[in-house]
Amino acid sequence: MHDRIRVIGVIGAGTMGRGIVQLFVQSGYRVLLNDMNAGAAAQAQSFITKMIHRRVEKGDLAEAEAVAAVARLTLVSSLEEFGEADLVIEAVAERLDVKQELFRKLEDLVRADAILATNTSSLMVTAIAAGCRDPRRVVGFHFFNPVPLMKLVEVIPGEMTDPSLVETLSDLTRAVGHHPIVSADTPGFVVNHAGRALYTEGLQLLQDCVASAPDIDTLMREMAGFRMGPFELFDLTGIDVSGSVVESIHAQYFFDPRYRSSPVVRRRVAAGLHGRKTGKGFYAYDGQKILRLQEPPTPEVALPEMVFVDGNTPELIALVERLGARLDTASTPGRDSLILVTPVGCDCASLCAGKGHDPARTIGIESFFGFAGKRRCLVAPVGADPGMIAAAHALFARDGARVTLCNDSVALVAQRIVAVIVNLGCEIAQQQIATPEDIDRAVEVGLGYPAGPLGMGNLYGPRRILSVLEGLLSLTGDPRYRPSGWLRRRANLGLSLRTPDPF
Repeated sequence: MHDRIRVIGVIGAGTMGRGIVQLFVQSGYRVLLNDMNAGAAAQAQSFITKMIHRRVEKGDLAEAEAVAAVARLTLVSSLEEFGEADLVIEAVAERLDVKQELFRKLEDLVRADAILATNTSSLMVTAIAAGCRDPRRVVGFHFFNPVPLMKLVEVIPGEMTDPSLVETLSDLTRAVGHHPIVSADTPGFVVNHAGRALYTEGLQLLQDCVASAPDIDTLMREMAGFRMGPFELFDLTGIDVSGSVVESIHAQYFFDPRYRSSPVVRRRVAAGLHGRKTGKGFYAYDGQKILRLQEPPTPEVALPEMVFVDGNTPELIALVERLGARLDTASTPGRDSLILVTPVGCDCASLCAGKGHDPARTIGIESFFGFAGKRRCLVAPVGADPGMIAAAHALFARDGARVTLCNDSVALVAQRIVAVIVNLGCEIAQQQIATPEDIDRAVEVGLGYPAGPLGMGNLYGPRRILSVLEGLLSLTGDPRYRPSGWLRRRANLGLSLRTPDPF
């Protein structure tokens, strides 16, 4: 139990509000719950009671503790009844005018030392506080759904917030078993800010017709180790909802190309294809289950007579030999040899032009993540011979691995998305929105990525990530790929991306 906070008011009995209530009552705090919609608070009380008793059924909570937790919740019908609250958390509609008006009313009804906290996920805390006579008492307290299970909370001071409130809410967060992340008051804070890269780069790949949405998702799951790809995530959260957030953050960052969305989203929203909740989005659904299309079968063709592996790639040479192909070991490829290249931060067309390779016989293979996995990505340049494509597909599927084919692009698919994720994480660190450690922790917990962006960059190598971004910027001319100064300096000095600035 926190020394200063003993009674907590929650306004809003929707998904987030009821989750916040459950977390605090089962952690020993008295909670007052209000919702202006008739019956909403009572429905929330019933839901919270059910969820707490479900913990009893699972053996996570004693029956007496569950009864006591439920008894700590009191429904109140008016804001005037929040007078005894030490902390009031609003979880109402995500509209600036609504939140400002609510806090203006609360200022006259709660104690002068009561903290006013907003659970906003996208509005500036400073703007919400600007509607109050005393903006020092307003602070961001952003939980994630489902609140009892997502053990991460962003604590966000506005420009005028009393610094002691950050410490108070951070201590309170730890007291209920969650982890606080202190974030600057910027669009998206840490988690929603960092999460833009997966969405936007997936959309850019789809818009460029590099690969289909299912193939992009598959490569991110099975090659890069993500739980979901960008389009599975879009469908889960709602294309209309997440698409709006992407556009909002793009606008709030004064249309920085790093946050740019795609017409692909607006077309689906206009068509009512909002994802799982409408039965169709980037995927079709049977209830909650994605109806996945069967992957194309492996071509039943002869293996290439000879394979020339370009560059010093011993791991790929060993794989080709293990799969039963004959290696062309000459200094230049023979006239009939399949030519394998490993694009990193470039496309096959550039490699063919630079090295004089015949594009009809050249196939690129993703090497950024190594070759140990059971998913391989092949890319065919413009003009590739269909017979060579089929032979390469058959070769790399010989040991049971699954093969994804995509059109030629700079940095293929997964390495491109990963590099953009790392780069945006570096920008968040450069702007000191949060500490490097907190950025990684926030992304791992809040987004479920296999690693935080800075840790991911360290895993694959800051220098390699930088080379991918430099290649993307050079070959596309798109400023969305400009490398962060944070990344460039640490890559050049051979330092970890978690290395803080001196001051």
